[in-house]
Amino acid sequence: MKLSKTSEYALRILIYMAKVPDQLYTAKQLVKELKVSDKYLRRLMTDLSKSGFIRSIQGRDGGYTFIKSPEDILLYDIIDSVEGMEKMNGCLLGFEKCSCTNPCAMHYLWVDIRTDLNKVFRETRLSDMDFNKILRY
Repeated sequence: MKLSKTSEYALRILIYMAKVPDQLYTAKQLVKELKVSDKYLRRLMTDLSKSGFIRSIQGRDGGYTFIKSPEDILLYDIIDSVEGMEKMNGCLLGFEKCSCTNPCAMHYLWVDIRTDLNKVFRETRLSDMDFNKILRY
């Protein structure tokens, strides 16, 4: 199982910023350090701003900074804000009508894994991440 690029980049950005949460990060800096396209980054920053995690400061000396403390941000909330957790909670094979009463071939194998994964995302805060490993790869 792999996160979508949208969730992956949103997590990367916020983990990177949480290293020094009160710093002002420019789009140019984030693009360079995290290897995310400028257009994609700006769209994500808009979504993350609308969700109340960060705020955008306009102008020549502008950038992005946290509104919420990384201790108050759950990974689940980040993923949900940029693409919705229903994608992660849906059928692994992509069937719309998959359910416990109409299961696909993978349903009962996936349901426990999905529950455990949701638990990890709901219990893990941004501040729990190892900020020093974000640029290693």
